[in-house]
Amino acid sequence: MSTIIVSGAATAGLRERFRAHGLKQKTVVLFDTNTRKLFGEKLLSAMKAEGFTVLELTVPSRENSKSFSTAFKLYGRMIEAGVDRSWNLLAVGGGVVGDLGGFIAASYYRGIPVIQLPTTLLAMTDSSIGGKVAVNHPLGKNLIGFFHLPELVLIDPSYLRTLPAREIYSGLSEVVKYGFIADRAMFERLDEHFEEVTALEEPYLTEAVRRSAEIKEAVVEADFREMSGLRATLNFGHTFAHGLEKLADYRFIRHGEAVTIGMACALSLSNHLGYLDEASLERGLALIRKFRFPRGLVEKRFLSIEAPVLLENMLSDKKKLDSRLRFVLLRALGEAFLLEEDVEDREVLRAIESAKDFFRNPRSC
Repeated sequence: MSTIIVSGAATAGLRERFRAHGLKQKTVVLFDTNTRKLFGEKLLSAMKAEGFTVLELTVPSRENSKSFSTAFKLYGRMIEAGVDRSWNLLAVGGGVVGDLGGFIAASYYRGIPVIQLPTTLLAMTDSSIGGKVAVNHPLGKNLIGFFHLPELVLIDPSYLRTLPAREIYSGLSEVVKYGFIADRAMFERLDEHFEEVTALEEPYLTEAVRRSAEIKEAVVEADFREMSGLRATLNFGHTFAHGLEKLADYRFIRHGEAVTIGMACALSLSNHLGYLDEASLERGLALIRKFRFPRGLVEKRFLSIEAPVLLENMLSDKKKLDSRLRFVLLRALGEAFLLEEDVEDREVLRAIESAKDFFRNPRSC
């Protein structure tokens, strides 16, 4: 499994960290335009001072950078620079850079090591951990990719201070997800200290990041290739979310925002199918109520969408199996499971409508 380091000095002494994991000091460093501007000079100067040979690559800071065409261009740069199997790749950024960098590392020379340096809350707690790397296709997100574990995940929560509030709330969706699916105590602590975490106050922020990483790592270790159904529980709310993202052309709603809405739908479905009691439903929705969205986003990207249209777009989700949707549900707060039985469309539509009622008038729920 990967080594995950959560520390305010995660990038200190990279030479020794690399040597301890059998990594050479020949590194492709992949940024997006934002992370290059924010962290590039300091990181590259430190690496060069420690004797690294570096090939710097930068991609535009947008979702469509996670594509075959972008990867193809970067392969060319690497080939021209003489990058071979003795090199490794350090991905510095959020989910786009992490996924793209991991995809390139998994495929270049049939696989070179990848090191993840996540700079967003979403990446620190989810996408940088677990080895799922992919690029998007016009017909669906993350449909084409590999399982390629990072050698190292270097998490420095202080990087989050560069992010706007929208990105913090978006990333917090995955943190809250871990409380829902695997740790009731974490759920309770997040409910109690939600405002402190969103304000990036310590020790609440680092505690939330570290516990999220621990849960994700434990689940991945137990079910790396998603064979037993355990790893699938990490997709709580995601089946609904990917339908919302597809309808928004993967541009107008953040992944975490879609997941937050999707978790409300999944909570409602868990309750309607008789697995989650009413009190737990209300407690779960009360935590989701604390999230903040950009003005008009929920109305335009969820409430205005007819439930059958959302269901149709959910059917393009890669998490379906044998052309049927798979749902992660809750038996209790902190206890998730993958439902093996088919769910009738009318129940899915009912859950969507219940979630819509919640977002229209959350204080009444």
